[in-house]
Amino acid sequence: MSLSFTSLGITNLGYTLAYRLRVTPWEHPGTGLRAQLATYLDHEERAGGPLGKALDAGCGTGDHSIEMAGRGWHVTAIDAVPLAIDRARRKAAAENVSVEFRVGDVTALGYSVGSGYRFVLDVGCFHGLTPAQRRAYAREITGITEPGATLLMFAFGPGRRGPLPRGVSRAELERTLAQWQLDTDDPGDTSGMPPMVRRSNPRWFHLTRTM
Repeated sequence: MSLSFTSLGITNLGYTLAYRLRVTPWEHPGTGLRAQLATYLDHEERAGGPLGKALDAGCGTGDHSIEMAGRGWHVTAIDAVPLAIDRARRKAAAENVSVEFRVGDVTALGYSVGSGYRFVLDVGCFHGLTPAQRRAYAREITGITEPGATLLMFAFGPGRRGPLPRGVSRAELERTLAQWQLDTDDPGDTSGMPPMVRRSNPRWFHLTRTM
């Protein structure tokens, strides 16, 4: 699992320190989540024709970005923690795959990552943002994608769980991403995850941009 580090304040410093100390449990999401992601990518590739541009929003150290690039997607990946991006670049080089890794903020993309994306992957990014950041994320992700694009999101259910992100409800997701249609809402497979994460009611949301 990779998380978003969009705030440049205390939260970002906390995750930067976590990477520095290598206390990063989200980098070990468990076998179930990885298998589910592979299934979703298989489906997207069968349904969408030739593979195009993909964005990994809140990419962490790049495991999902590297998997997509290995499948043939043209991947750009963004995270606000430079140390995470440095590690991601080294991983991609070791795997001999091409990914455009960039340090940046998913709530203030502008056109820094270009446009014309057909697929956005968000594994644990949106669900950690504040309400204002979520609205900005929706604006920015909509701005860089094409109509008909897919947003595949893994997020915890809503609730206060100490250090874990506060999660998101289906209703809030639909309200915030008003220019996207929620197609499916599936339970996340928590096999191999810590007990605290298994109790967070994680979901996979598949959305399509409608306009």
